[in-house]
Amino acid sequence: MMNSAILPFNFSETKLLENLKTCEAFQFPQHFNQNDFSGDWKCISLRSIDGDPSNITAFSPHGEFRDTNLLKKCPYFEEVLAGLECDKESVRLLNLTAGSKIHEHTDHDLGYDNGVFRLHIPITTNKDVLFYIDRKLVVMEVGSCWYGNFNTPHRVENNGKTDRIHLVIDCIRNEWSDTLFKKLGYDFSKENALIEYSEETKQLMIEQLKLLKTSTSDRLIQDLLNS
Repeated sequence: MMNSAILPFNFSETKLLENLKTCEAFQFPQHFNQNDFSGDWKCISLRSIDGDPSNITAFSPHGEFRDTNLLKKCPYFEEVLAGLECDKESVRLLNLTAGSKIHEHTDHDLGYDNGVFRLHIPITTNKDVLFYIDRKLVVMEVGSCWYGNFNTPHRVENNGKTDRIHLVIDCIRNEWSDTLFKKLGYDFSKENALIEYSEETKQLMIEQLKLLKTSTSDRLIQDLLNS
């Protein structure tokens, strides 16, 4: 499977920064999973479950997400989203401040074969940011657009003196994205292969799911325990 890839899109650094400035007038809540990071990792929503920018939950058992009022103040972010020809779920700005780290972990159902895939667009970064996906260093430049398979182990270190802020978009797979990923070299023939998780990976996934406290997450936990 393809665990990271740069997409053929380039976005304006100037316009991204203009809309970021609008968003920075609002308070960014801390990320809800305190076990996954050290330092300061905070975010704010442009699309959320209930349309509230302070609701930073990225998963919903019903898959219903709405634009927040904050997104309506950011015309370039709206333009970026419109250019991705698929439905979107959560859309957030994630800020890993200088000197902070996201510890290695795995997410659940965030690979392309799961039908929901996550894109990262860096808005601010520095040369001392180390982003590892599947334990391989991925260098993301401002204005670029990256896919990551976050079912694999991943971590980030911001060893620089400036914040690392990404526009993070959860997209729903469709024919447009299949065509795009085929051009990127995605191997569709491997999608039906049986996935076997190590016990360590299972435990990490279960810990993540417990935080959601939904009937769907409870079912997924039971599935993992029975596998």
